[in-house]
Amino acid sequence: MTYLENYDFWRNAGLPQDVQASLEAVKNDPEELKGAFSGDLQFGTAGMRGLMGVGSNRLNRYTVRRAAQGMAAWLSSTDLPQQAAIGYDSRHNSQLFAQVCAVAFAEAGIHTWLYDRLAPTPMLSFAVRELGCGCGIVISASHNAGAYNGVKCYGPDGCQLTDEPAAVVTERIETIPYFVPEKKSFQEYLDEGLISYIGQEQWEKYYQTVMAEAVDPEMLRSAGLDIVYTPLCGTGNEPVRTILGRLGVNITVVKCQEQPDGDFKTCEYPNPETDAALNESYKVAATAPCDVILGTDPDADRLAIAVPDGKGGYKKLSGNELGCLLLDYILKARTAKGTIPQGAEAVRSIVSSPLADRVAANYGVTMKRVLTGFKYIGGEILELEGKGEEQKFLFGFEESCGYLKGTYARDKDAMVASLLTCELAASLKKEGKSILDAMEELYQKYGYYLAYVQSIALTGADAMEKAAKLMADLRAQIPDSIGGAKVTGVRDYRSSEDRDLATGTVKAIALPKSNVLEFLLGSKGSVIARPSGTEPKVKFYYTAVGKTKEEAKVLLDAMVAQMSH
Repeated sequence: MTYLENYDFWRNAGLPQDVQASLEAVKNDPEELKGAFSGDLQFGTAGMRGLMGVGSNRLNRYTVRRAAQGMAAWLSSTDLPQQAAIGYDSRHNSQLFAQVCAVAFAEAGIHTWLYDRLAPTPMLSFAVRELGCGCGIVISASHNAGAYNGVKCYGPDGCQLTDEPAAVVTERIETIPYFVPEKKSFQEYLDEGLISYIGQEQWEKYYQTVMAEAVDPEMLRSAGLDIVYTPLCGTGNEPVRTILGRLGVNITVVKCQEQPDGDFKTCEYPNPETDAALNESYKVAATAPCDVILGTDPDADRLAIAVPDGKGGYKKLSGNELGCLLLDYILKARTAKGTIPQGAEAVRSIVSSPLADRVAANYGVTMKRVLTGFKYIGGEILELEGKGEEQKFLFGFEESCGYLKGTYARDKDAMVASLLTCELAASLKKEGKSILDAMEELYQKYGYYLAYVQSIALTGADAMEKAAKLMADLRAQIPDSIGGAKVTGVRDYRSSEDRDLATGTVKAIALPKSNVLEFLLGSKGSVIARPSGTEPKVKFYYTAVGKTKEEAKVLLDAMVAQMSH
């Protein structure tokens, strides 16, 4: 049906008065009508995410209910445990959407565990496995602006859904009509016991599990570390402060971002990758004792840090820099204790810094490369676990500020990352060094690996076609050099081919196929092109390597300038 026919379908469905009022409010807004009613919000391996509002292409109780009914139908068709776990963050409607999902599962006879208050995404990943569930859901739009929300879906292993079950869920959703009334209310299912709250004992078990990942907790307790912390109005406030407080860290919280706020009024775009995310923290750190600033995104799976720059201000580290520092800290400490197992490995996404490869190799640890998305790092853990070798997983990270130590969760976890960052800072403080000193030592030892992410947004009705053409052109016209550095090889993850341009040798890439293209520049770095699967944009990930920071910066600027034309 057309978007106007779909709009009329919603208007004539006998929906509650508040929904009718919302429908009436947009009737003279053709752009909103097209955006909200021109199709259905798409479900994928990460679930679905979108603007909240009325309409089939918006996130609301009706689209969320269909998604949950599809998940329930898939779970019911499997031999997996007929139990589900649900968590939610601080966004508008998150608790409501979580209850809508719980009812959809309960209607299908699936016992549902629901967090009794807002909780971070990694706690849901932990609960799925801890409670023996067949699947899980987190209501969150991660770091998006306040107008967005989402439904993140997890399998029984605590990883986000893989392609195969996600495809089945999508098929089931498409067969489910809109506006099927709920059989019973949330409270009735709660009273009957088909829905149960996840109690404090699970919170405590999670805390103890994360604290057990400390490398040297006694050192942290004696360091007298001072931090400024912001939960960015999200879910991290309680767990981060509980864990760090128990380990003796002195915490000054950013008051204006301490309490949940779905509008994120003091941080319009709560993405820890952006410098602006920590603006309020810098104000607090100017008057409070502070060795390091920590900031967690709204669902507390990602962590950003900033440290004193020695000039009266603060420098924010990139996700790559913190990932490499934490990797080096963990491997150095475990080497000193003799606890690195034979065949140990770390894992990074293909778009994360290859500096990590150099760090891992220095300690005799294998660095595995996986596709972008933390579920692939979780998949590596699952593979090790299947062989009874999960102790070989030492650390995983991706450049977008996601980190994990331990196998208790299968998603990035800002709580364990906060703990490890504080340990790193405390150990350096005892040596009379700073985190910036440690970063400079890594660069001097291995070379200056400078990274930059460029997002090319494409516009117009044919924007997605433009993105596809951009990728096709890159494949058809491989440059001889980029930024003055010779292109020595091409990795095409769609065709699974790794081609050496000097010899013509082609090796297979042992990863799932993905529309990603990587130009290798020998020892000088690389450029990776990766289109978004849901938005009309293409991301370019640049890595420039030099013996000095200046040399690497000149190369990086030249690379970006060439690829931008």
